[in-house]
Amino acid sequence: MPAPRPRALSPDVSAAEDVEPVVVAPEVVAPEVVAPEVVEPVVAWFARARRDLPWRAADRTAWGVLVSEVMLQQTPVARVEPVWRDWMARWPTPRAFAAAPVADVLRAWGRLGYPRRALRLHECARALVERHGGTVPDDESALRALPGIGQYTAAAVRAFAFGRRSVVVDTNVRRVLARVLGGVALPAPSPTAAEHAIAVGVVPDDDDAAATWAAASMELGALVCTARAPRCGDCPVRDACAWRAAGYPADEHSARRTSQAWHGTDRQCRGRIMAALRAAHAPVDRADLDGTGASPAQVERCLAGLVADGLVVRVGTVSDGAGLFTLPTG
Repeated sequence: MPAPRPRALSPDVSAAEDVEPVVVAPEVVAPEVVAPEVVEPVVAWFARARRDLPWRAADRTAWGVLVSEVMLQQTPVARVEPVWRDWMARWPTPRAFAAAPVADVLRAWGRLGYPRRALRLHECARALVERHGGTVPDDESALRALPGIGQYTAAAVRAFAFGRRSVVVDTNVRRVLARVLGGVALPAPSPTAAEHAIAVGVVPDDDDAAATWAAASMELGALVCTARAPRCGDCPVRDACAWRAAGYPADEHSARRTSQAWHGTDRQCRGRIMAALRAAHAPVDRADLDGTGASPAQVERCLAGLVADGLVVRVGTVSDGAGLFTLPTG
């Protein structure tokens, strides 16, 4: 029986938002009872099916892994990989990146979206130079103290850069565990304490095995146990999957999920403004940005937000009093 297609917000993005678990009180299962029959087949499948990604290469650096994790937040691998390759060729170390002008950073970020991530990564590189001599620490608490690095990214860097045991839970892992162990189509819109407890219980004790499980479970969610079109016939744990055994019940949280529109939104307008400023070689007249939004009022609102976020600066005015705008030079 093919699995139905549950509705979801972000289907196959290989990343997670850095959010803390919400404390709730549902029943917590005992994952140690089922962990071996889930972990071992997934790890074996990963050995055959893993993608050849540059931040997984044997010569990867901790800085390269950290950059990849920031870029992959809510952004698909296919969009990230070429930008990551150019980025690492240009700024192979935190020290090199920390010295880069902010305008160059934002231009290099291009159309990955959510460009505040680029600013936070720049702040992170400067903190690495100031606090850690330009190296990425392997201690999770030290990683979480860096600008822009939250629970998920710190755990992912510890696992994927240093091969250390950590609890790596992104949107893909949440979905795999929710289906296989929880018997539901999709996890709740926000992470819960119960989910975190289950994830902790499944992670192997050994460093190498734990790091491999982290990568394998993420890959399974990205390639097979996808949000909208899961390929259950190809799943290595289909016989152990509680969702499949229950007959693929529908998403019980569907009413709480909202779709993110794009056309005509402020996000689209902000992206167009940033694209115009990235392409410009001199400050841009406010009037020349009118075409970036649905109305002058929307452009004004988005410009104000970009200025407040530190992504755009106003550098002067023209004869009619309108502003001139450019990327920050910092």
